[in-house]
Amino acid sequence: MKISSKCFKDLPRRNRFVAGKLRKKDSTAILNSLYGGVVPNRGLEHIMVGRKEEATQILKDLETVKDGASVIKFIIGPFGSGKTFLQALIQQVAFSEKFVVGKVDFDANRRLYGSEGKAVATYSEMMKNLAVATSPDGNAMPMILDQWISDVQTKTMQEKGYGSVAYDNPQFIIDVENEIAETANKMDRLVGGFDFVRVLMQYFKGFVEDNNSLQRNALRWLRGEYSTKTEARGDLGVRDIIDDSNFYDYIKVIAQFVRQIGYSGLVVNFDEAINLYKITHPQSRDKNYETILKIFNDTLQGNVSGLYIIFSGTPEFLEDERRGLYSYEAIKRRLVLNKFESNEFRDLSQPVIKLTPLKQEELYLLLKNLVEIHAFHYDYELKVSGEEIRSFIIREYSRPGALENLTTSDIIRTFIGGLNILQQNPGFDRSKIFGEQENAKSLPPKNPVVSRFSSTKI
Repeated sequence: MKISSKCFKDLPRRNRFVAGKLRKKDSTAILNSLYGGVVPNRGLEHIMVGRKEEATQILKDLETVKDGASVIKFIIGPFGSGKTFLQALIQQVAFSEKFVVGKVDFDANRRLYGSEGKAVATYSEMMKNLAVATSPDGNAMPMILDQWISDVQTKTMQEKGYGSVAYDNPQFIIDVENEIAETANKMDRLVGGFDFVRVLMQYFKGFVEDNNSLQRNALRWLRGEYSTKTEARGDLGVRDIIDDSNFYDYIKVIAQFVRQIGYSGLVVNFDEAINLYKITHPQSRDKNYETILKIFNDTLQGNVSGLYIIFSGTPEFLEDERRGLYSYEAIKRRLVLNKFESNEFRDLSQPVIKLTPLKQEELYLLLKNLVEIHAFHYDYELKVSGEEIRSFIIREYSRPGALENLTTSDIIRTFIGGLNILQQNPGFDRSKIFGEQENAKSLPPKNPVVSRFSSTKI
C-alpha cells in the first residue's frame, strides 16, 4: 500500500470534538494515558477515528440488551489492533445508555474455569471494577445499592403517606423491606437468587441500623470473597457462597438485579483472552472453552436477560485449531464467519468482529486531533502543518523493524513526546521530529512499510 497525498486532502481543519467540548480533565487523561501507552478512561470521543461502523453496531447491541435480550461478541485482532480501545469505547457508550459495566483481564490467576479460586477470582475482579456513569472508576456496587435503597425509601414514603424517612417507625421499615423483597424476589427463579436476595436484605438491615460491619459482610459476599460456607452462614445467614463452580450464575443474577432497579443491563468486558489460549493443560483449557460455550448458548437461546458479554483476543485465540476456540468443535460451528464478508463489506452483526486496519487518512486525523488537544491542554498556539504530520508518519514507518514491530501506540507516544519538546522548547529543530518534508514527497511507488498503518493500539 502506497501513501498518497490524496489521502490527506479535504480533511477537517478543526476537530469538531475539541471546539467547546473538550475539558481539562479529558485532555489530561488523553495525553497522560496515551504517552504512557494505555487507553484513557475518558475523552475517547476526541480521539476516536476509523471506528464508526463498530460504534454503530455497539449501539445496536446495547439497544437489543435494553429490550431484554443478551448479546455476546468476540473482538478479534492482533496485538496493537485496538481491541482494548474498542472495549473502552463500549464502556463509555454503555455509560451513556445507563448500563452497569464490569471489566476483567484474564491472566494466570483469573480464568473462567479452574480450582483454587481462579474462576471466582475472575468474578471478584469484575465486581471490583464494576462501574456506572456516576462512579466510572470501579467499586460501584455500594453506590448502586445505597442509591437503590434511597429510591425505595422515597417511593415508600410517598406511596404510604409517610412525612419523612422514619427509621424509628417499625412499620416504615417493614414497608421498605416489602418493597425491596418485591423487587428482589423476581430473581428467585435464577440459580443463586434466593441467597442473593437474603444478602440484599442483610445489607438493608445494616443500612437501617448503621451497622457498617453487616454491610461490609454483605458486600464481601457479593464480591465473592467468602472462602467457606460456614463463615458466610455465621455472618449473613446464607447457605451458599459464590465460588469457582457458580460464579457465572451470579453474573446472570446481577444482570437481572440491575435491570430490576432501573439500569439497562450489565456489560462485561473480558480482555486478554489470549491467556486462556496459553493454558498448557488441554483439559483445563477445554473446560474454560466450555464455559464460553455455555455463555454463548445462554445468549443465543434466551436463557439470560440484560447481559452484554465481550471477549477480546488475538486471531490465534479464535482460529488456532489446536489450542484456540476453533479447537472446540461446538464453538467453531457457532463462530463460523460470514463467507461473503471482506474488509470492504463487513457483517458486524455476527458474533465475531475482526478489527480492520486504520486507513492512512485516519491515522493522519488522529495525530491532527492530538495536536489540537495538546494545544488546548497547555493553552498555547501550536502550528503543525498537515505536511509535517504526513512526513512524521512516513518517517516512523520507514524505521528498521517498523514493519514487524511498530504499533500506533508507539507512533502516538513518539508524537506526543515531540509535541512536549516543541511546547517547552519553541526553538527546537522541528526536522528532528517531523523529518525533511521534501524527502517525504519522493517516496518510491511501492513502500512495504506503509502497510503497517494497520496497527491501531492506543
